[in-house]
Amino acid sequence: MQYPVNEIFETIQGEGHFTGVPAVFLRLQGCPVGCAWCDTRHTWEVLAEDQVEPGLVIGAGDGEPRWAQWPLEQLVAHLTGPQYRARHLVITGGEPCMYDLRPLTERMIAAGWRCQIETSGCFEVKTDPQTWVTVSPKVGMKGGLEVQRSALERANEIKHPVAMQKHVDELDALLAGVALEGKEVALQPISQQHRANELCVRVCIERNWRLSVQTHKYLNID
Repeated sequence: MQYPVNEIFETIQGEGHFTGVPAVFLRLQGCPVGCAWCDTRHTWEVLAEDQVEPGLVIGAGDGEPRWAQWPLEQLVAHLTGPQYRARHLVITGGEPCMYDLRPLTERMIAAGWRCQIETSGCFEVKTDPQTWVTVSPKVGMKGGLEVQRSALERANEIKHPVAMQKHVDELDALLAGVALEGKEVALQPISQQHRANELCVRVCIERNWRLSVQTHKYLNID
């Protein structure tokens, strides 16, 4: 088993349920969803000419589309090595659920780590049952992919990016018939826009949902 890795770095989780938790981010390369506001467009394509050696993707990246193929055993050995203090692994992308994450998450959880996946919900979630799954559903994106009901049902946390009322309406349509007991639902204002902030605060109060603030952007950290 191998994974195409764009970057590996240690930081603080900036949004959602685990805001403020020290974490190692594993960013995988490849995403066909095509979000208009995506801030990691360099992860969309997995091109042969951008492939590099594994050591060149360690540390926070610089927005380049470089990626390295990491064999499972080598990746686990690196992640569980002495260079990281955090024990919370965030697998993101790109779109991490393009790949079978069961071998990786099983190994990391067995090593005493907590795993979290951040996904668009457009692919089946293949992970260890103990993994915390954050679905940030992407509706009507350029790639034409639909949010999978199975992903919403598997989610521990549904964190929806919102800029205007239609995004709240889209979420309502997605969640129709989905059992929300035991799940967290959070609204996340897109790009800290004032109008989006006001809307999200109001709806979260009305529905007793959570507000997810992208604190890493306010703090200017990776």
